[in-house]
Amino acid sequence: MKNKKHILALVVTVVIVSFSFQDRFFEIAKQIQIYNNLYKTLNINYIDELNQGDLTAKAINNTLENLDPYTRFYNEQQVEDAKIRREGEYGGIGISSKYTKKGIIIVSIKEGFPADKSGLKVGDIITVVNNQNLAELEREQLSQVLKGTPGTPITLKIERGNKTLDFGLKLDQIIDDPVPFYDMINEDTGYVVLTRFTVRRATDGVKNAIEKLKEKGMKKLVFDLRSNPGGSLFDAVNITNLFIPTGKKVVDTRGKTKKNSRTYRTNQAPLDTEMPVVVLIDGRSASASEIVSGALQDYDRAVIMGQRSFGKGLVQRYFDLSYGTQMKATISKYYTPSGRCIQELDYANRDPKTGEVPKFSDNIVNSFTTTNGRTVKDGGGVTPDVVINITEKTDETKKLLSSSAIFDFATNYVRKNTKPTLNTISFGDAEFTSFKNYLKTQDTTFTSKQESLFKEAYKSVNNNKAIAAEYKKLQEEIENQKIDAISTNKDIVMSEIQDEILEQYFYKKGVYQYHLKNDATIKQAVELLNDSNRYQKILANGK
Repeated sequence: MKNKKHILALVVTVVIVSFSFQDRFFEIAKQIQIYNNLYKTLNINYIDELNQGDLTAKAINNTLENLDPYTRFYNEQQVEDAKIRREGEYGGIGISSKYTKKGIIIVSIKEGFPADKSGLKVGDIITVVNNQNLAELEREQLSQVLKGTPGTPITLKIERGNKTLDFGLKLDQIIDDPVPFYDMINEDTGYVVLTRFTVRRATDGVKNAIEKLKEKGMKKLVFDLRSNPGGSLFDAVNITNLFIPTGKKVVDTRGKTKKNSRTYRTNQAPLDTEMPVVVLIDGRSASASEIVSGALQDYDRAVIMGQRSFGKGLVQRYFDLSYGTQMKATISKYYTPSGRCIQELDYANRDPKTGEVPKFSDNIVNSFTTTNGRTVKDGGGVTPDVVINITEKTDETKKLLSSSAIFDFATNYVRKNTKPTLNTISFGDAEFTSFKNYLKTQDTTFTSKQESLFKEAYKSVNNNKAIAAEYKKLQEEIENQKIDAISTNKDIVMSEIQDEILEQYFYKKGVYQYHLKNDATIKQAVELLNDSNRYQKILANGK
């Protein structure tokens, strides 16, 4: 009798689940059919010709817009760009760039590659490639014109100030090294910087750097993950494995399906489980950077130093679609060994009216414990064991950093001044004053919200002479307030100006060489590593 009841209950459950799935798939099919009918009817009857690809891409992107910013659709060209970002290898000339109506502005140049060898400079505007005027091209087309098979000849026409110059060069195999710099800080302390968790190369690069520094006498390590946006989950696990034993849990991923839920453990022999390590993070350290720093913190294997990390606790996977397109979709959240989810923004509860996304850290956060019993918390990034305080960014500073003002100022600075040496270059009040004067007299890219609103309001009354007489005075006052607002973040702004000038003079390698001797956070990391009692005390009780 009992068995019959159990069988009946099972049958009822299967039937309910079956109907639930049928309802769900019927709703999906229904919505697809509605869209197909609309699209066909529109295509047949709309008065103007439609760009089918553009229309479909917009419909897909609008569908994904209210999810999270990491779930995206890629057309055929974007698939190749995404692959380059993941693997860090492509045929090109060795530059990073941004796009304008004129063409392609060179933002940085990689040392030793075609652009560098041919004499191209940061700030050059590429206007013509192989006789193709770039002003006629869309953004997606611009992203492809400097890529291709290594060895392919390419001709460029560029604008440099008031000059127009012609260049001929060949594409080369460009490899972005995820470990662009490592060196000894002093006789027993090494420094390794990892800029991205590029598939396969990141783990090998970090391992190679540590082994080379150990040959030079390294007994303590500063591992720099600042501004590292993440990348390969597998490399995050493998890099963590360099510092902790085999068989340890590094991260859990938990998704809607069993397939998207998994525990990742170390499975290789570690490189060193005893060497004192300080890991540097900041507000731009995200995703895989947080997996590594969070795991090493949970196991009390390293002291984490800097500012709270970005808070990206979401895992994405690429799915192949038809006709060479792809979708990257968020499939799970990740959890550190202690059980923390680092995700900061709660996209599932976005305000339907304002679109504002709430923060988990603004609500109740949960406490967890490390191996040694220290308290760590979830809801919004990895909080460092040693916090390096910086000023909180004003709205004006955020606007400044998203503009081209610092890049343009640095480019002008480098072109006007004789190249110094790394040992003689310095940055202080004079450079900051010069930058503020530049914003007032030359820059057109940095506009505060107040300035934009004021200009819009003035447009409606610009024929009124009485108001026009006062406009300039008010405009100057608003501009002064803007300058005052960014001055409160002098530490942040000067750091950005410094690094931009250094890179234009000495490439990226020069930036790291300068930081090795002058970076305040690196200095504090070295001081901590030299004080073994304090180092051990932090890992024992968090103080």
